[in-house]
Formats: sequence, C-alpha cells, structure tokens
Amino acid sequence: MLSWQLQDAKNRFSELVKRARDDGPQTVTVHGQRAAVVLSAADYDALVKPRMSFTDFLLSDTPWPDDVVDAINDRPRDTGRDIAF
Repeated sequence: MLSWQLQDAKNRFSELVKRARDDGPQTVTVHGQRAAVVLSAADYDALVKPRMSFTDFLLSDTPWPDDVVDAINDRPRDTGRDIAF
C-alpha cells in the first residue's frame, strides 16, 4: 500500500484515485501518521454489505424438514395441573 503525504495527495488527487483503482488502497498521512485510506469503488462495495432485518434473516433460512414440523405440531397441548393460590 503506497503512502501519500496530504499535500502530495491534494496536488496529485487524480493520480491518487487512479492508483487506488488500479493498484489497491492508498494511505494518506498527516504529520507522518495515517489519516485516511483511499479505496476504489469496487473495494469499498466489497467491504460494505447490505444489512437485513432480523425478521428477514429468520425468514430467509431454509425451512425445517416436515418431520420436525410434525413433531412440533403434534406435541401435547396439556397446560399442566391446576394450582390453588
């Protein structure tokens, strides 16, 4: 990963973007410390994945086999014994 000083990155921004697209992420430094990383759009898209809601996650799972569904539906409906309070 090539490192660019901020002033060089500003002066040669189009080259910075071209290198990010062609050669991979480019680091920009301020006073010798990493301050930013310039990524190509393709690299960014690979990092950011759409998030699905918890409901969509549960509904997207493969359905249970029929024998499991039958076992759940065939369970006794007994609510237990009566307790006097």
